[in-house]
Amino acid sequence: MPQKRRSSPSVAQLKQAGNDCFRSGQYGEAASLYSRAIQLQERSGQSSTEELSILYSNRAASYLKDGNCTECVKDCTTSLSLVPFAIKPLLRRAAAYEALERYRLAYVDYKTVLQVDCSIPAAHDGTNRMTKVLQEQDGPSWREKLPPIPAVPLSVRESLAQAAAPVPPGQRNGVSSPGVAAEKLALALKEEGNALVKKGEHRKAAEKYSESLKLNPREATTYTNRALCYLSLKMHKEAVQDCGEALRLDSKNIKALYRRAQAHKQLKDYKACTRDLSALLKIEPGNMAAQKLLQEVQKTK
Repeated sequence: MPQKRRSSPSVAQLKQAGNDCFRSGQYGEAASLYSRAIQLQERSGQSSTEELSILYSNRAASYLKDGNCTECVKDCTTSLSLVPFAIKPLLRRAAAYEALERYRLAYVDYKTVLQVDCSIPAAHDGTNRMTKVLQEQDGPSWREKLPPIPAVPLSVRESLAQAAAPVPPGQRNGVSSPGVAAEKLALALKEEGNALVKKGEHRKAAEKYSESLKLNPREATTYTNRALCYLSLKMHKEAVQDCGEALRLDSKNIKALYRRAQAHKQLKDYKACTRDLSALLKIEPGNMAAQKLLQEVQKTK
C-alpha cells in the first residue's frame, strides 16, 4: 500500500511553530522556522507585504534574544522597508543599536516610536537612557550630532494608531474604536506641539495643537498650550478664545485664567483682566505671578 506524502507546512504553520519556540526560549529554532516561513512566503508569488514584515520582525526578535544584534538590525530594517514606521521593528532595532553601542541611532528609533504612539513606556525609557548616555558622551551639543529624526506622516500615525487601538468589549467585527485611536493620535500631536514650544517655534506648535484639537476637542490643556503660543505670537483675541474653551471644560483651570488675564491686559481690557486674576486668586491665593500681574494692572488703571 503506497504511503501518503506528507504535505509541506504552510507559512501560517511555520510562523505559529516559530512563535511557540520563541515563547519557550528556543530562539535559534524560532529563527530557523521564521526563515523557512519567509522563504515560502517570498517564493509563493502572493507575498503579503504586511505578513512578510511581521515575519522579518519576528525573526529579528529571535536574533535579539540570542544576542545576534547585527542580524536583528538587518531584519528590522527589511521589515520597516515593507511597513514603514511599524512600532515593533523600530523598538527591536533601537534595542539592538543600544546593545551595539550605536546610541545615536537607538535614540532616533526610540523617538520615532514616540511620534507614532507617545504612550509606550519602553520608548520613553529608551529615550531617557540614550539622552543620558549621549550627554555624557557628546556633551552639551549632543543633539547637533544626531542623525535626522524622520517625521512620521499624519496618515501613517492615524492608521497605525487605529490598528493598535483595543477593540471594545462586545464588538465583533474586529474594527478598532475610532474614539480611542483619535485620542491617542491627539495626544501624540500635543506632545509634538510641546516639543516645538520648548524650541521656541510657537507658530508650528500652534498648528500641532490645532490638529490635536480637531481629533480631541475636550482636552483643556491643549487649549491652554495653544493660548500660550497665541500670546507669544501676539494673537491676543485667539488666546482669550482658547482660554475660554479651557475654562468651559475646567472652570478652575489656573493656567487658563492667568493666560486669559495676560491677553486681556494686552488688549487693554483691564476690567476683564482684573476679574480673571481675582477668580484665580480665590482658587490659589498664594499665586505670586497672579499677584504681581494684578498689581501691575491696578497701577495701569
